[in-house]
Amino acid sequence: MPFVLYLLAVAIFAQGTSEFMLAGLVPDIARDLGVSVPAAGSLTSAFAVGMIIGAPLMAILSLRWPKRRALLTFLVTFLLVHVLGAVTSSYAVLLATRIVGALANAGFLAVALAVAAGMVAPNAKGRATSILLGGVTIACVVGVPAGALLGQAWGWRSAFWAVAAVSVPAVIAIIRSVPSAAPDAVRPSARSELRALRDPRLLVSLLLGALVNGATFCTFTYLAPLVTEVSGIDAAWVPAVLAIFGVGSFLGVSLSGRLADTRPVQLLTGGGLVLLAGWMVFAVTATDPVAAIVLVLLQGTLSFAVGSTLISQVLYAAAGAPTLGGGFATAALNVGAAFGPWSGGIAIAAGLGYRSPLWVSALLVTLALVTAGVAVTIRKKAAPVQRA
Repeated sequence: MPFVLYLLAVAIFAQGTSEFMLAGLVPDIARDLGVSVPAAGSLTSAFAVGMIIGAPLMAILSLRWPKRRALLTFLVTFLLVHVLGAVTSSYAVLLATRIVGALANAGFLAVALAVAAGMVAPNAKGRATSILLGGVTIACVVGVPAGALLGQAWGWRSAFWAVAAVSVPAVIAIIRSVPSAAPDAVRPSARSELRALRDPRLLVSLLLGALVNGATFCTFTYLAPLVTEVSGIDAAWVPAVLAIFGVGSFLGVSLSGRLADTRPVQLLTGGGLVLLAGWMVFAVTATDPVAAIVLVLLQGTLSFAVGSTLISQVLYAAAGAPTLGGGFATAALNVGAAFGPWSGGIAIAAGLGYRSPLWVSALLVTLALVTAGVAVTIRKKAAPVQRA
């Protein structure tokens, strides 16, 4: 694999850290800027909305630029808004930096996925995707806890400075390692890429990615109260439990990198069925702390193995629209990341308890499996017509 892919993953690590790190910084931000805790918490929601809206829009915008210029524009913008966020004393300015940072993050990830797919052999897109998404999983394991520790030691602004600093090596790597487009290179048009996105296989993969990621974040968002209130694990061990889930996610991305290019159907089918069984077993055995810890690791692994493989399948299906394919894949993942916690919150608010998100996760994976089954059936029935 080209070494530049690992350096692009460093940038994605910084961006993933930024997306999730506010969970441990909200009280300090609220106190420092003189706003309510819910207002400070809305900074995370603003980032998520920016990712959902920004992924396809920034991908379309980037079609006008060579890939290196697009990557540099998005990454430098991301870096600068974090510097601004680190020095501002205005809540409104900080909110604006989160939205702009999310737009830049979404654009960068969309273009990076296209660059990764273009720098490797046609049958190695799954492995390239796993390297980039590995940056997100490492952010969950290392970046988010590190951001919280920095916030405790030197204030929340230090976490913003750290994200900006980590982005610098990736800027240098892009300048040195990502080739400029040839002068006579034909730049794809938005219209031609949008036409290529009509592939039913691509649309199904995007829907499945949203459902699987929704199931993942439905439980992950409420993992802390689940393991403390239901499993009886002491609150002091919650960071360790979250880290175990992060380790599982890294293992899942690594597994996808090994199998997504050669055995995607087996990984998606078998992994999806085991993932469903895992959510159901977790729901039934959630009162057992040992079982809970084992299943946190297992479900983290399976969720990211299946999810990463679906993203690689999007890139395969969007061969004629690599940039918009990456943009819509990014949007689908973030739709799931927003919808999953919302649906789990509804179940908890209905009085079903902190175990209920596990059942919601199982339902979302069931919907994914049913959707995949229906899609395969329709494709098989249509196949004879296409040969006629």
